[in-house]
Amino acid sequence: MSNTDRYVSPFSERYASKEMQYIFSQDMKFSTWRKLWIALAETEMELGLSQDGKLVVTQEMIDEMKAHVNDINYDVAKEREKLVRHDVMSHVYAYGLQCPKAAGIIHLGATSCYVGDNTDIIIMREALKLVHNKLVNVIAKLADFADKYKDQPTLAFTHFQPAQPTTVGKRATLWMQEFVMDLQDLEYVMGSLKLLGCKGTTGTQASFKELFNDDQEILDKIDPMIASKMGFDDCYPVSGQTYSRKVDTRVLNVLAGIAASAHKMSNDIRLLQHLKEVEEPFEKNQIGSSAMAYKRNPMRSERIASLSRYIMVDALNPAITSATQWFERTLDDSANKRISVSEGFLATDGVLDLCLNVVDGLVVNTKVIEKRLLSELPFMATENIMMDAVKNGGNRQELHEEIRKLSMEAGVNIKQKGLDNNLLELIADCDAFDLTLDELNGYMVPANYVGRSVEQVTNFLDKVVKPVLEANKEVLGITATINV
Repeated sequence: MSNTDRYVSPFSERYASKEMQYIFSQDMKFSTWRKLWIALAETEMELGLSQDGKLVVTQEMIDEMKAHVNDINYDVAKEREKLVRHDVMSHVYAYGLQCPKAAGIIHLGATSCYVGDNTDIIIMREALKLVHNKLVNVIAKLADFADKYKDQPTLAFTHFQPAQPTTVGKRATLWMQEFVMDLQDLEYVMGSLKLLGCKGTTGTQASFKELFNDDQEILDKIDPMIASKMGFDDCYPVSGQTYSRKVDTRVLNVLAGIAASAHKMSNDIRLLQHLKEVEEPFEKNQIGSSAMAYKRNPMRSERIASLSRYIMVDALNPAITSATQWFERTLDDSANKRISVSEGFLATDGVLDLCLNVVDGLVVNTKVIEKRLLSELPFMATENIMMDAVKNGGNRQELHEEIRKLSMEAGVNIKQKGLDNNLLELIADCDAFDLTLDELNGYMVPANYVGRSVEQVTNFLDKVVKPVLEANKEVLGITATINV
């Protein structure tokens, strides 16, 4: 059936991968609800929940529930929700129709947030795993790029004005370092995630106190058993009806950090493409402009910046939601949460795919880089020239003033007359320096002005990046598919 007559999210049509879309799909959500109901029923059975000496939950019931984890009867649930206006109870009803023997014990002792909140945590952890793996691969591709161009001198910029030279590879380590910081933040937050557990309507576990006749030893086992069954180490020790919405804030802040790093890198690439020094991939049949056929717009880097801004702003949503929760629970988080968290991840997924694609295909125009650097290098060589002239008997203060005046003259020639940089010729004609033009041209070796750039790249890759890649070698090799 055509969907051209209704809104379709750009995340599903243009930006997010199939893997990330599945994580936030209805199938993932509701099959996880069912797994949680099974985990609860198993826990109640294993802890011996009984009435008049008879087990309330039996293995036969659980087997029946397990048989219908994935064949979700959506049509029944949707029709039921129109009647009762409650999504959880609608799915309890639909699941019960498929599992008549277990229908009476599904969701026993739980409140809606048992499936809703625990599923949200599970989904966020799965989404963080995918983000983690793609981020590692972005770092790996940047590492290859930095190593390849570690000794390629290039003009550095402060305030986007020519500054002391660096290397192409050294500049890439600046991008990489921020992504490594993001990876560290991500791993910390992902490792700190806990389940809500099953704590009831206000977080007091009052329903289970009733079910298990106030047996404190049994009650202490409920949350750890559920956590273990769902692949978690622990549950949050206290809660209201929901887990603290600050958890969502921490997660989205990680995504916003990745977005900020990606935005910075993409901006640099866009500026470098303007200078024709470095360009993002441009496909054979790609059109850069509908009017100007010669153009090669950095559209992928622009899209990285565009989506990254969305993610950074989106991170405000869970922060505000967390701040405005009332006491043990209020429902004004629900609509916002189901949009802001999912779209934050979908957008981040799209950004990382674009980063993978762009970094993997960066084109470095070395001749352009060398030409621009050499045009500015005479200004940067003046300190060395002055020091050598002093060694030959010159006066440092007098030579400094001469270089200042000659630099101004060369600047006028460049900016007002459109001439090439003739500073070296001006210095050669100045008797105060006692240096020939051939001697001055000897200063025009770009590699002599990049400081420890090469060594810094090597040390950074060896000491920081390689341990990260070694620890994550099983996820290396991810490639990205760009939809448009």
